[in-house]
Amino acid sequence: MVRSEFALHAQVDAWYADHHGWLQGWLRRRLGDSFGAADLAHDTFVRLLAKEALPAIREPRALLTTIAHGLLLNQRRHQRIEAAYLEALALQPEPLAPSPEERALLIEALVELDRRLDGLPTPVRQAFLLSQLDGLPQAEIAAQLGLSVPTVKRYVARALMQCCFA
Repeated sequence: MVRSEFALHAQVDAWYADHHGWLQGWLRRRLGDSFGAADLAHDTFVRLLAKEALPAIREPRALLTTIAHGLLLNQRRHQRIEAAYLEALALQPEPLAPSPEERALLIEALVELDRRLDGLPTPVRQAFLLSQLDGLPQAEIAAQLGLSVPTVKRYVARALMQCCFA
């Protein structure tokens, strides 16, 4: 282990000893679930260990809550996408239903697409979703969103680039 890695691990170990219980309680109050809080608290410290270095922090709890809050939002987004997918899946005839493994892969892909589209402006995201999910022609999307057809083409291309190359 390189000296900087040793210093990072020592700092995270100290923060873990000093703040893990507090962070787990903070998460438990937000989640209402001890096991989920324990998992997210653990993941928070794993995120710290994945960094190359830690900035000089006077208030470690502020950093810990920022990381934990981001993980919590990611978890909730994942749950919303999974619920919407399972709801749509329930409407499919039984023979068309994917296997549990395929479902897990599809949900992960949907979560990743959602994450990539999340950074785009709303009109770009809307044009892309109307094009890809609803199958609307670009002229109809333009009319619906009050945009020109060339703008819709540009927006859809931008979203595709974001999905494919982000």
